Amino acid sequence: MKKRDFLRLSGAAALAPLALSPLTSLAAANAAASTKSNSLSLQPITSGVSPITNAEREARIKKAQALMVENDMAALIIEPGAAMDYFSGIQWWRSERLTALVIPQKGEIGVVTPYFEQPSVLESLKVGDDVRVWQEHESPFDVVASILKSRGITKGNIGFESSVRYFVVTGVTNALPNMNIVAAEPVTRGCRMYKTAAELTLMHKANEVTLKAYQYVFSKLEIGMSQAQVKGLMNSAQQQLGGSGAWCLALFNDASAYPHGTNAKQTISEGSVILLDSGCSVHGYQSDISRTLVFGKASQQVVDVWNTVREGQNVAFAAAKIGTPAGEVDDAVRAYYVTQGYDKDYALPGLSHRTGHGHGIGMEGHESVNFVRGETTPLNKGMCFSNEPGLYIPGKFGVRLEDCLYMTDKAPVYFTEPPESLTKPLGRLVPLV
Repeated sequence: MKKRDFLRLSGAAALAPLALSPLTSLAAANAAASTKSNSLSLQPITSGVSPITNAEREARIKKAQALMVENDMAALIIEPGAAMDYFSGIQWWRSERLTALVIPQKGEIGVVTPYFEQPSVLESLKVGDDVRVWQEHESPFDVVASILKSRGITKGNIGFESSVRYFVVTGVTNALPNMNIVAAEPVTRGCRMYKTAAELTLMHKANEVTLKAYQYVFSKLEIGMSQAQVKGLMNSAQQQLGGSGAWCLALFNDASAYPHGTNAKQTISEGSVILLDSGCSVHGYQSDISRTLVFGKASQQVVDVWNTVREGQNVAFAAAKIGTPAGEVDDAVRAYYVTQGYDKDYALPGLSHRTGHGHGIGMEGHESVNFVRGETTPLNKGMCFSNEPGLYIPGKFGVRLEDCLYMTDKAPVYFTEPPESLTKPLGRLVPLV
C-alpha cells in the first residue's frame, strides 16, 4: 500500500489545520494527500507564549504559606523536581549532595545547595535570595536547620512530599529533633492541583504542538516502518514545533494490547493497528495525547472496539461534573463497559488501568488526583486530567484514545477534542475558554 492510499483510508489526508473533514472522492483524497504532505510546516509555534512570571511564583508561595497555617505546618522541605520548579523556578536534579528548597510558614524562602553548585542553582532561581551553601565536609541538614532557626522555627510540624528520599528525612530529623515529620501533600497538592490561566495557556500550547506533530506523522507513515522510526519521527516533529522533552510510545499490532508495550519488534503492515501515545513540554507544562489508527482496512472487531473506547471518552467527559468525586468518573466508564461485555474491574480483555491512565497532568505527566476508583477528591475549577479509557485484547490489539481536559467553574473543557471516527483519527484543538 502506498502512503496516499493509507491516508485515504485513515482520513489523515483530509487534515485541515488541526482538524479533519470528509473527502468527496478518491481523486480529491490523492490530491489532498500529495499537497498536504508537502505543505505541512514544522516551524516553531511556541514563541507566542510566556513562561510563568516571578509574580505568579510569589503568589504560589503565599498560597502555600496560607495552607501551611490551615494544616499546622511550620515549614516545608522540598527536593529537586516539579515542586521545586513550581515554587522557585530552580531546575535541578537529585544526587547524593542535597539541594533543597525551604518554605517557612512565615518569611522568605531559603535554598540549600553545595558550595560549588551555587552559581548553577542561581541561574534558574526566580524568587528569593537566601541561598546558603555547604562544603563537602559539612552537613547540609545543619544548613537547613539554620534557615529555619533564622525564621524562628525550632519546633512544630515540618512537611515532606512522599517522594523525598529517606536520607533527607532522617538527616533533617536529626538536625531538628524537636520537629515532627508530616506529609506535605495537603500544601503542595493544594497548590499544584488547581491550574491558573497562565498554566492552562502553556498546557494548551503543548497540546497544540503534539496534535500538529500527529498531523505531520500521520502523513509520513509507510509499510515497513518500525516502532522506533515512528517514535523518532514524532519526537523530532514536536521538537521542531517548539516542544521540549518530547516523548512517544509507538505500539503496533499485538504490542498495542500492552499499555506500555513489549520488547518485541513490530513494523507496519497492511491492516496494522497503530497506537501512539505522545507528549511534550512548553515552559515546563505537559501535553499527553494518544491516538489509535489502522494502516489500510480495519477489521470489524477493531472498528467496534475503537468505537467503544471513543464512547468511553464521552461517558467520562459527561461524568466529570464540578463537585463530583473524581473516582465516579472511572466508575461511570466501567459501568458502560460492562454493558459492552467487559468486566467491571481490571481483567482483560478490558480496561486494565484507571480511566485516562487516569492521571492529573500539569508540570508532570502524572499528577494527583486521578480518575480512579475510590478517589473522593471533588472535581473543581482548575483541575486537569487525561481522559483515556483504553481497551486491550491480549494477543490481538489494543485501542487507546487520550485527550486532556481542564475543569472550569461550570464544566470540563478539552484541550484537544477526541477524533470523530477511526477513519478520521486526528481530532482538533479546542480554543481556551
